[in-house]
Amino acid sequence: MPQWSVYTGASAPHDGIDRLPAPPPWRAFDGGPVLPPPAEDADTAAVSPDRLHRAHTYRPTPESVDLVNAALYLRRPLLVTGPPGTGKSSLAYAVARELRLGPVLRWNVTSRSTLADGLYRYDPLSRLYAARGERRPPAEGVADVADHLRLGPLGTALLPHERPRALLVDEIDKGDLDLPNDLLNVLEEGQYEIPELLRAGTEARVRADGTDETVPVAAGRVRCRAFPFVVLTSNGEREFPPAFLRRCVRLRLRRPGRDQLAAIVDAHLGETDGYAEELIGRFLRRADAGELATDQLLNALYLTGAAGLDAASREELAQQLLPGLGARPDDGG
Repeated sequence: MPQWSVYTGASAPHDGIDRLPAPPPWRAFDGGPVLPPPAEDADTAAVSPDRLHRAHTYRPTPESVDLVNAALYLRRPLLVTGPPGTGKSSLAYAVARELRLGPVLRWNVTSRSTLADGLYRYDPLSRLYAARGERRPPAEGVADVADHLRLGPLGTALLPHERPRALLVDEIDKGDLDLPNDLLNVLEEGQYEIPELLRAGTEARVRADGTDETVPVAAGRVRCRAFPFVVLTSNGEREFPPAFLRRCVRLRLRRPGRDQLAAIVDAHLGETDGYAEELIGRFLRRADAGELATDQLLNALYLTGAAGLDAASREELAQQLLPGLGARPDDGG
């Protein structure tokens, strides 16, 4: 492993993030007041078991390790592209677990997503209904407005944390055409404003994403301190603006080869038997044509092993779970 690596890909959690050098002068941020990192047990308390398993069993390529470290050093977003099932989103969980960055803040992008959805949500109707329930007009105080605000995953990631938080912006290529440039502006500046709080000009406490705890926001402005580790995933469904691409570290994930795939299977299911090895070989020939994804292979190997089937039934079930995996003349067997 290169000496400069903060993220090693070895899975075991450590405090290597504290060895990260100071940022380039053009990527230094000074937000405050400084927020401490999440509690040590927050990782297991706030993350579902399946995501913890994915983080623990993820097996990165050497290229992935290098480019994750480049993104950390440069304080730039990591744009991860590749076919489905190549571990794009799992990478964010693996890095967050190893570097003890706390629970991953996840923003699942859809065709209706806007930048505001990622930054914060304000519900004026709930404020109005709360006031009506008490038979009084809505209060004008900043505390009352803050009660009906919640920061989104992007807005929470950009808080002035002492350590970087991990942010996963999943399937950004599904978003509106303007979303990449809108997102770029916020990530470039490392800050944003909350107009509902700006008018008051005083500090307010607002709920952060994924928790009911409140954090201070000074005069309606949020500016990061430790730039978050941002993973933007894309299935390559469309092109992004050149300005957006220039400001990202770009990682292209490819379908795993035999050795990497065997390591992935071993990490998830334990040592493989002869049938699993043979099934992996057939899977690789089909996966190259873009017909299958790694999670389908894991499902097939788990179920055919757990069901206690004889060889013929196991093969039949595998072919049902992995369509097109039956032997063809060009398979050589």
